[in-house]
Amino acid sequence: MEWPDDSLPHDLAGYHQRTKHAPNRYALGPAFLDWESQPNPFRRFAGARLVALPLGYDRPTPGFDRLGGVPAQPLDAGTLGLFLELALGLSAWKAVDGARWAVRNNPSSGNLHPTEAYLVLPGLEGIGAGTALWHYAVAEHALEERCVYRTNPDLPEGCFLVGLGSIVWREAWKYGERAFRYVQHDVGHAVGSLSYAAACLGWRLDVLAGPGDEEVAAWLGLDRSDASHPYEREHPDLMAVVCTGTANPPAMTLPERPAGAWHGEANCVSEDHEPWPVIDLALKVTAKPPGMVPAARPAIQVPALPASGRPAAEVIRARRSVMRMDGGQVLELGALHRMLAATLPDADVVPWSAFPWPTRLALFVFVHRVEGLERGLYALIRDPGSEPRLRAACSAGFAWETVPDCPLPLFRLSSGDLERKASQLSCLQAIAGKGAFSLGMVADFARTLEEEGDWAYRRLFWEAGLIGQVLYLEATAAGVSGTGIGCFFDDAVHETLGIDGKALGWQSLYHFTVGTAVEDPRIATEPAYGHLDR
Repeated sequence: MEWPDDSLPHDLAGYHQRTKHAPNRYALGPAFLDWESQPNPFRRFAGARLVALPLGYDRPTPGFDRLGGVPAQPLDAGTLGLFLELALGLSAWKAVDGARWAVRNNPSSGNLHPTEAYLVLPGLEGIGAGTALWHYAVAEHALEERCVYRTNPDLPEGCFLVGLGSIVWREAWKYGERAFRYVQHDVGHAVGSLSYAAACLGWRLDVLAGPGDEEVAAWLGLDRSDASHPYEREHPDLMAVVCTGTANPPAMTLPERPAGAWHGEANCVSEDHEPWPVIDLALKVTAKPPGMVPAARPAIQVPALPASGRPAAEVIRARRSVMRMDGGQVLELGALHRMLAATLPDADVVPWSAFPWPTRLALFVFVHRVEGLERGLYALIRDPGSEPRLRAACSAGFAWETVPDCPLPLFRLSSGDLERKASQLSCLQAIAGKGAFSLGMVADFARTLEEEGDWAYRRLFWEAGLIGQVLYLEATAAGVSGTGIGCFFDDAVHETLGIDGKALGWQSLYHFTVGTAVEDPRIATEPAYGHLDR
């Protein structure tokens, strides 16, 4: 197998090829983990006014099967606190052998959490008198007042803005050059978390497709010298609007940001930093210009399948990434159908209602232990228009047989025991083979970049992360567990599917596995916000 030389790439294709893993060559990472410089997972702004939010553990939420169909609750300090806690807050603390770490409701690669959230809120009792920009301080479950505006921005009544930025260094500290990919996964995870949390309150979240990076940075203050340390710049990701009324407003554009008084200075998250020029290149070539209008989304017929009636908040707070799977457990066929159906991008269903771009990812499913379904390799077509080209790009030996009594666009490609193969492809991780099933998310890569530009590299990974969050919650609701897998041998996956990986027509971006978790009894669980005196 041919590998690129050590010279720095000059374009996005070069970055993507360079950061592929292979059995005999992993993407470049740190020589060792410098624990003295491990990034602080919590951003704070010294000097900014801190306003504690209520914890909403006693507030009821609808059943997981009823999300998207409940009356809207009014926006106040209590509902805002529940929204942010369910979306991005802590779910627990874990402790073992003197080590202690936080777990959040939104998943993150390596539990490193590069994603930061900001809100543009109107005046609210108990929060602030005027419209202001706030940063969500996760560990304190509080808002930090970053900017108080002199005038009110032109937002629809009952709506507020949520912005996301990423501290890429938090991921690069551990994962090196491939970290840029994982940061984008986490943006998708966060979009899903925000959308599900909004639906718990009868609200709706919509990501705005129009704003460019410079506009997002200006709104969030990320272009200011007090926003981050020079070696751990926070990169602008996106702006979304949350509407708390019963009627959805027409599609909106981001209004002009008012002038205001800024407060606070960002903490330094690391004692030391290691530069990664390839990530700097990726940030530069994937910068989003303003005014990008998404192509029309294809109509997807999603079957109505039974779902869990567990309270949605219970499901969200119970989500975990797992390290081991019990290879002796079998998944019910109906649960598999429900999980896969939830990944189909129905524009009227949470969380896909939040995502404005057309789907570009297909799922290749390694079925290991599902009741009533033959072991083997399957494909779920999420973009009907891409099916002929995907078939042509894959191995000519695939059967492409429809699955009997299956309500989904699911095709059997080949039969056989692929447990060992799935684990080998996922960087030799046993969880990919010991679960009930695992899958690879394969993007219509070249087509998307040709149509939307190199910035769309990021949104392809956002879509993958969004699929991951869907699978996390659907697995939890079904009484099993899931875990995202960012480490896999890229071109070995393509070779397994018969795809020409070097041609970049189709590329695998993210893997996932679902099964029955094997818990480690040595690890203690502590309450999420037991450290707060509230």
